[in-house]
Amino acid sequence: MRWPILFLLGLICLGCAESAITKEELLHLNGYWEINSVMFPDGEQKDYGINPTIDFIQLEGTQGYRKKMQPKFDGSYQTSNQTEAFEVIQSQEYFVLSYKHDLDERQETLIQLDSLSFTVRDEEGVQYAYKRFQPISIPK
Repeated sequence: MRWPILFLLGLICLGCAESAITKEELLHLNGYWEINSVMFPDGEQKDYGINPTIDFIQLEGTQGYRKKMQPKFDGSYQTSNQTEAFEVIQSQEYFVLSYKHDLDERQETLIQLDSLSFTVRDEEGVQYAYKRFQPISIPK
């Protein structure tokens, strides 16, 4: 009787496991992203509509940077040119984005990634879901 229960528990654990991301898929991070939602550890979720700022991410190998941008209606972007460097570290089956600054160090675990969206979880358990930024096109 124990074997069927153990087997079912094993299947449930496998089904609930977060999907593994390959090194090749990390290239999907390159580009412009806007925050879609934030899920807090207590289950509360905050959804975002239109965002005044977006993130530009550039990754080459395991080194990358992130920059805040403000899209303009003419298709250009305004930025302060301040970048936040990070390193991608493979930790077991997950990739971790490790940010190190003079006064701060933090990590975000990449839990979902495809060409249109990605989700990271910070050290406090807060999940940030991003979607690929689509510029607003105003016809002339």
